[in-house]
Amino acid sequence: MKKLKILFFVLFLIIFSQSIFAQKKPVDLIISGGTIVTMDSGKRLILNGAVAVKADKIVAVGASSEIARQFSSKQIINADGKVIIPGLINAHTHIPMTLFRGIADDLDLQEWLTKYIFPAEAKNVSEDFVRVGTQLGLAEMIRGGTTTYCDMYYFEDAVADETFKAGVRGVLGETMIDFPVPDNKTWDEAMAYAEKFVNKWKNNSLIVPALAPHAPYTVSAEHLQAVKRLSDKTNAPIVIHVAETQKEVDDSLESKKLRPVEYLANIGFLNNRMIAAHVVFANDAELDLLKKFGVGIAHNPQSNMKLASGVAPVPQMLQMNLPVGLGTDGAASNNDLNMWEEMDTAAKLHKVFAKDPRVITAEQAFEMATIRGARALHLDNLIGSIETGKRADIVIVDFDSLHQTPYFNVYSSLVYATKASDVRDVVINGKVIMRNRRLLTLNESIIKKSANAYRTKIITSLMN
Repeated sequence: MKKLKILFFVLFLIIFSQSIFAQKKPVDLIISGGTIVTMDSGKRLILNGAVAVKADKIVAVGASSEIARQFSSKQIINADGKVIIPGLINAHTHIPMTLFRGIADDLDLQEWLTKYIFPAEAKNVSEDFVRVGTQLGLAEMIRGGTTTYCDMYYFEDAVADETFKAGVRGVLGETMIDFPVPDNKTWDEAMAYAEKFVNKWKNNSLIVPALAPHAPYTVSAEHLQAVKRLSDKTNAPIVIHVAETQKEVDDSLESKKLRPVEYLANIGFLNNRMIAAHVVFANDAELDLLKKFGVGIAHNPQSNMKLASGVAPVPQMLQMNLPVGLGTDGAASNNDLNMWEEMDTAAKLHKVFAKDPRVITAEQAFEMATIRGARALHLDNLIGSIETGKRADIVIVDFDSLHQTPYFNVYSSLVYATKASDVRDVVINGKVIMRNRRLLTLNESIIKKSANAYRTKIITSLMN
């Protein structure tokens, strides 16, 4: 009789536990145990927090105990002692130019472009070049915790293809310019390619196809207006370099009697789908125009420093609550795609330039790499913070390295101490893309072999 009672009790416990488990909502992934830096409107920090993910979306964020009580998953990432952050957003780059890393340094922008980059591109850039360079850049960005990037280059359809296969999110712009380039030799060809590219990739889960006229000084007013009409027709974003150097401003005043931003406004080009890269030399009136039209801005501190282009008025942009993000620019002018360095540099550059250590705090720098960067790309309804309903773009950062020990303020440690090598896991659109520092969608060995083969070809081309 006693054994029978014990047997009934065990059966009761099994049935009870199964019923409790059955009440839990099944999800595809739970990240549990770390400190969550949400970057939501309240900038909540959740100690011993957890995130539940189903398909591509975040379905719950909260304390680990609460998430464990409500949800179950066969895939659980233990983030104890780690920091869980939104995926970083690189607001401006030229990803295939990783293959030009270091070919021409210590030059000003115009000499760098006209004497080295444009000729090197004419001799080397092909669709295969773009694919190899994109794979190299994607691997580098994933390792550094970048989950979304904004690009502009040639053969952008190939960039989109490689980006989608790697599982990375991108706002990808087909470069359009008023002289023959590797993928399109005439303006009509460029417009046809761009429209086909946009129509092919629109509504994709990861790729936002964009139009990328190079700059106001390389694309005529007539052609810029044609791009704007195509953007209006397809609802595609526009990516463009604007006010990058003092020379650009001087030339614009001489030829057009207007500063670059004023000129773009005057020809009806500015709109709330536009992403303006650099914006180093914009006066008060031009910043007001950018705010009025809802233009996103990509600040590229390291590239601007290396090319001695100048220092953008980012503190003023932040005071005006403009949507300004951080970008690396291309690896040919930086020379990496490391967003941790951009955060650190952005904070320190503006402190020394303003002679005020309170200018651009660590929290503001981190914000520009996450939620404000998402605003710059006009995607803040989808990404940039860890919130219920948003896409599951999440990065787990180790916080036990020597250079992070001890830590007192999470933003300070993230911006001033953390390195790309501290990134342990990367989730994009709900899928684990890097686990325990192992890339899951790209073959690093093959990528490096292919990139080094192009190194030899590029060296030979520059000698001829």
